[in-house]
Amino acid sequence: MSRVCQITGKKAQVGNNVSHANNKSKRKFEVNLLKKRFFMPTEDKWISLKVSAHGLKTINKIGIEEAVKRGRKNGLIK
Repeated sequence: MSRVCQITGKKAQVGNNVSHANNKSKRKFEVNLLKKRFFMPTEDKWISLKVSAHGLKTINKIGIEEAVKRGRKNGLIK
């Protein structure tokens, strides 16, 4: 599976390393992904998700049930 947040859909971005002499070379900005387990009380089971730090804040705000529902709707969770 690729390095994509299953809640927010965040993925790596491309940019430049810029030296003091203003030379530019390509680089990647990776996502701060964490593999976390969450308990789903309605289904009475644990699920594992790859979530970004921003995705964790989203889960804390709206709850795991709503976050998983949105992730499934957006095609990020199977």
